[in-house]
Amino acid sequence: MKTVNEILQHSSSHFNTIHGEASVLDALALMKIENTSFVIVMDNGHYTGIMSERDYSQKIILAGRNSSQTKVKEILSNDVPVININESTDRCKELMLTFKTQYLPVFDGFEFKGIITLPDLLHAAVEEHKEQTRANNNTGLQQYWI
Repeated sequence: MKTVNEILQHSSSHFNTIHGEASVLDALALMKIENTSFVIVMDNGHYTGIMSERDYSQKIILAGRNSSQTKVKEILSNDVPVININESTDRCKELMLTFKTQYLPVFDGFEFKGIITLPDLLHAAVEEHKEQTRANNNTGLQQYWI
């Protein structure tokens, strides 16, 4: 089973950050450019939260607020559970299911290391399955699909 650290090391994604004072419209533009569903909010080099499409839809659209006049810090989510860099992917899945989130901020002590997403976990699971299948085939075991 892979750890969060292994997933972050092999992740091809980079983390898009924005300042809390930026407008929600600027955050949405960054999300569009980078083709992501969230941005990481950093102030003075410190993690302060995540702004996701869900935050936008629930706190701007449904609330009738203006995207260009609302600051990211006003709608970000900072109550998302965090995970330690040495935790397992199973622990990530457990937290995501319990807290109904697709994102987990990763820390090594007090140092922010990145975000683990649901697609990251799916990718890791597929890779582990491929590795297991190769290992089984190398030991003479064969899989039969019906």
